[in-house]
Amino acid sequence: MIAAELLEPDTLMTCTVVYVGTLLFAAWRSPWLELFSDSRRQHLLFGTMLAVFLLWLVRRDFPSGLSFHFIGMTAVTLLLDWPLAMLAGLAAQLGLLALGRQDWAALGVNGLLLVTIPVLIAEGCALLVERAQPHNLFVYIFCSGFFPAALTALICLMAGLGLLWMDGRYEMPPWLEDFAGYLWLIMFPEAFINGAVVSGLVVYYPEWLETFNRSRYLQAPWKDDETRR
Repeated sequence: MIAAELLEPDTLMTCTVVYVGTLLFAAWRSPWLELFSDSRRQHLLFGTMLAVFLLWLVRRDFPSGLSFHFIGMTAVTLLLDWPLAMLAGLAAQLGLLALGRQDWAALGVNGLLLVTIPVLIAEGCALLVERAQPHNLFVYIFCSGFFPAALTALICLMAGLGLLWMDGRYEMPPWLEDFAGYLWLIMFPEAFINGAVVSGLVVYYPEWLETFNRSRYLQAPWKDDETRR
């Protein structure tokens, strides 16, 4: 998370316009009729909003104006699908704003880094997995949950550093080879948290996952004598 004073006003405005555009598109594509008619889906949405909000409260604030916390939007996207995941991320941001833990001016840039980019990565990987139509359950868990979360942590961190560098607020360190080593300390916990959540949902509540094909992944294995026929 980036504080507003670390970026130029033009950068903040551009990010806000892009983020608002993605929110409007997500609101247009959201299944409102299904949401209002299905109380189970409403409970999932509100519970996910609360979970993301609480996850983002557990963070480390640095004197420079930067904050570090886990994102968790990969599991949210697989659980709700991308339009409602975008709105759940917005609700979590509004909760942080209400507590004074985020700047209004930085809503757009943090929305892009913490919501839009993670949702796009998770949705893109989920679509690739679905296009391949694998029958192995672990392919879904790792290629839709674990790997996209690690990629999300990497891209969001590099995108945030890129914005600070473009605005002249951050100079790339000369020890980039050591900096690359620290990336694993960020990527692996993010991947583990999202992968563990997705694994638990697949085992106990597979019907909650909007992107999970139960008929393909959880079908009974073929017997040897049946395959020979």
